[in-house]
Amino acid sequence: MKYLIGLDGGGTKTHAVITNLNGEKLYECNGGASNFLVQGTFTVSQTLLSIIQKCVDEISAQLTEVECVLLGTTGAGRRNDAEKLENDFTSFLREKNVSLKLFVVESDARIALEGAFAGKPGSILIAGTGSIMFGKDAQGNVYRVGGFGRFLGDEGSGYMLGKKGLVAVSKNFDGRGEATLLTNLVKEKFGIETPEILITEIYKNNFDIASVAPLVIEAAEKSDTAALKIVEEETNELLLHIKTMYNKMNEEALNVSFIGGLISSRNFYSNLFKKKIAVQLPQIKVIEPIYSPAMGAVLMAKEKISK
Repeated sequence: MKYLIGLDGGGTKTHAVITNLNGEKLYECNGGASNFLVQGTFTVSQTLLSIIQKCVDEISAQLTEVECVLLGTTGAGRRNDAEKLENDFTSFLREKNVSLKLFVVESDARIALEGAFAGKPGSILIAGTGSIMFGKDAQGNVYRVGGFGRFLGDEGSGYMLGKKGLVAVSKNFDGRGEATLLTNLVKEKFGIETPEILITEIYKNNFDIASVAPLVIEAAEKSDTAALKIVEEETNELLLHIKTMYNKMNEEALNVSFIGGLISSRNFYSNLFKKKIAVQLPQIKVIEPIYSPAMGAVLMAKEKISK
């Protein structure tokens, strides 16, 4: 028998799927984190080998029967970074006297795109801590919108909601801005009750700015003026992502799938965003992903060995 393994790697866990060459799922499991930019390639290599070995052991197979292992992971959006993990993992396997026929690293967004539409044309909008959009047309051309990171982009993301929420709190603290419910919510959840504490948390304690996003959404749902302004601005930014992708792909209609809890779950923010799409972009259809990103990695692995 011959097999394929797809891996969806992230900062907290790695989801693995092993299939036959027809893409029929035989086993799936979760393992440790595989963000190599944070943990380093050696630690991630240990994690990957453990997960891969577990997959083949569970179906009583051998590593030599695996035609391709494809990992989509955080931090692999640039080819140079992806190649570093490919090379380092291959060297790690060599030291362990283990061999794989083919190991490929892609971005987590790329495998999510393949999984969402089962390899067919479509577009995904990712809005979690950060934001980015990918699309693939009928000719297989891949397009990208956004993804410039927190300093230059991440519009509509949890980070941007949190940042703007904390800006509103800071202005409320010293009288430059109007009173906002966010000040009380931030105080209750994080114990931030003075400008000094806020400054210390942000600049010394590596405070998770995106963790404030749910509070912004909560305040907006309660009609807080400052929070409503933020969600209005950031949903418009995500709308601009979709408009731009639609123009780039030049399709008459476009299917879009949402990735990331901020917009894929039901909440005030995602509901407002969907209403705007329905009114302003009737040619856009929001659909649920067909497959998981890990299955998207399997589809890409199958494509690699067929070339």
